[in-house]
Amino acid sequence: MPTTVHHRICPLCEACCGLELQVEDGKVQSIRGHAQDFFSAGYICPKGVALKDLHEDPDRLRTPLIKRQGVFVEASWDEAWAEIAQRLPPLLQTHGRDSLGLAVGNPAAHKIGLLLYFARLARAAGTRNVFTATTLDQMPRQLVSGLLFGHWMSVPVPDISRCDFLLVLGANPLASNGSMWTVPDFKTKAKALQARGGQLVVVDPRRSETAAMADAHHFIRPGADAFLLAGMVRTLFDEQLVRPGRLAELTQGMAEVEAAIQPFSAEAVAARCGIAAPTIRQLARSLAQTKRACVYGRIGTCTQRYGTLASWLIDVLNLLTGHLDQPGGAMFPKAPAFAANTLGPAGRGKGVRTGRHRSRVSQAPEVMGELPMGCLAEEIDTPGAGQIRALITVATNPVLSTPNGARLAQGLEQLDFMVSLDAYLNETTRHADVILPAPSPLEDSHYDLAFSQLSWRNQARYSAPVFPRAPQQPEEWETLLRLAAILQGQGACTSAAELTAVDDALLASELQRQFGAQAATAQQSLQPHQGPDRLLDLALRSGPYGDDRGPEGLTLAKLQASPGGIDLGPLAPRLPELLRTASGYIELAHPDLLADLAHAAADLAQPAPEMVLIGRRDLRSNNSWMHNLPLLAKGPERCTALVHPSDAQRLGLSDGGLAHISNPAGTRSISAPVRISADMMPGVLSLPHGWGHDLPGAQLQVAAQRPGVNFNSLLDENLRDPLSGNAVLSGVAVVVTAG
Repeated sequence: MPTTVHHRICPLCEACCGLELQVEDGKVQSIRGHAQDFFSAGYICPKGVALKDLHEDPDRLRTPLIKRQGVFVEASWDEAWAEIAQRLPPLLQTHGRDSLGLAVGNPAAHKIGLLLYFARLARAAGTRNVFTATTLDQMPRQLVSGLLFGHWMSVPVPDISRCDFLLVLGANPLASNGSMWTVPDFKTKAKALQARGGQLVVVDPRRSETAAMADAHHFIRPGADAFLLAGMVRTLFDEQLVRPGRLAELTQGMAEVEAAIQPFSAEAVAARCGIAAPTIRQLARSLAQTKRACVYGRIGTCTQRYGTLASWLIDVLNLLTGHLDQPGGAMFPKAPAFAANTLGPAGRGKGVRTGRHRSRVSQAPEVMGELPMGCLAEEIDTPGAGQIRALITVATNPVLSTPNGARLAQGLEQLDFMVSLDAYLNETTRHADVILPAPSPLEDSHYDLAFSQLSWRNQARYSAPVFPRAPQQPEEWETLLRLAAILQGQGACTSAAELTAVDDALLASELQRQFGAQAATAQQSLQPHQGPDRLLDLALRSGPYGDDRGPEGLTLAKLQASPGGIDLGPLAPRLPELLRTASGYIELAHPDLLADLAHAAADLAQPAPEMVLIGRRDLRSNNSWMHNLPLLAKGPERCTALVHPSDAQRLGLSDGGLAHISNPAGTRSISAPVRISADMMPGVLSLPHGWGHDLPGAQLQVAAQRPGVNFNSLLDENLRDPLSGNAVLSGVAVVVTAG
């Protein structure tokens, strides 16, 4: 057969790079960057090339599995649906809707079918017990966006192509190519910033890959980002550097912020940060005095006790210095098919609400419709009304990704019934009663519904499947819709006609809500698709670049005819049009934020533990299942404990030897090989996340060869940022000895 060329968007991280695949005889022969993709311009990282390994992985599940007498056996799809329909509804009828838990992982954000149809599954389930990976890495950022701007996904990102001073905290975009910021080939864009005379400054407890190329790097005590940022805000007020520009008339609460920030002088926060007061003041001056500048923070700023405060103060700094919603500053992308850009009157809305319900055991407040993932274990293993007795997991491995995963693993064994939709039999799905395999990413269509709202440049790109799905393998949206039908008492909709009827009913409801009497006309304009492609066409047509622009309007057909994507232009100011707050203003001083700032003021003098633990990002391992891909697994061992030479000497650690790491109580411990590195701040130890592939029952053959250790097993599942519920994964005290 001749060689064919296919263009795809990489689904393996937030960079969303364009790929060019050469296929011959039904097999991928090569993968390289797509030079004509305007957004990523041919850039590719090792993860993109590893799509071939993922597609061909012999460990990737291709047939449903049902557990019989403790052993998984292969089953047909009809048998799997029958098992679920027989066992799940009676549990809910006996114990109530809240006896079901739903848990979804971050791969769902990269798949339009999962992203759109998990919401439908959650509505059908009718349970309050919804948990996602959001509370493991980014909920503070989304909460702050909701409180200030009125929508969870109104997230300002650096306008890097026009920025001249970029301050980066707790992020390593050279390895991630953005996080809550879609910016493929960050390195080239950062070098261009420097070439035009700009500065890149990094604040991080580790001299990361990004810090190594920066113009300046400052070590900071883990967990102290909010204190540094507060010291910078106070400096702006002290030195009359507050110049919000046109946003002054759109903002409420600046006076309240000025009053609340008074305890946080640069001198007061210096010891807590480990950064000298003159340096703190100079960072504030550089930000304020550079015409086009921006502060960007990511996972390190979110996964700490004051994660929400840190995320808020980043926005406060950008606003007070006149860099929010300005070219070269922190700007809001305008995605063509995202609800925040398509629904509701411009400039005003309902805002967001939190705490509409609380978790049963810890009374943790709901945020964005979900509860903290760290609460899942206690909701399973604590008896009483509302106890979770059944669980559906979708593309998630919380036994490795949540604090104290061992407790969760024990809880999963206590469930009456568990269903997992996943590509692998992993450390979490090994506990399931039924595993429904996911198709290969190369077998489904792709559109970045979420990440187009976080892009460094406005864009729209779509890619069709490279390969047909295997016989009997449903698309993931179909699987979720069938699960939803079971939960609604309709059976599994195993025939195509039944599934089509359910999907059509959902579309009709969506059209009626959005178009009213014009719903039938709107439906006639859509392409004759089912599922997410049809919903995407609807969103594109009704979005800001859609049919109301006449022949130039954006449709799915136009995306399908544009393999290199459609450039929708540079980021542009969007305020006040973007606002969805009830007041129609940027609500800068929410009472919950001011109250937590007072808690931080009382915490200023907290002494530094002798050693604290932080995570780190590696270009080759975005998620735990990537450790099973040979291309990404090869090379030097990556699950190593980085320590500063002075700490190694003090603790008797040797390069290549083992470090014994335990929680302060000594109840949980791990051992990891040591790498001595001056890139670490003294008093800080770093381990990467997502490892620990030595648990029995998982079938990840490549990952098991070098399993690594799971540092989350040391952490307290009850330690959370109280406003967002985000797990505290950084700056946690540990005891380290020679192993």
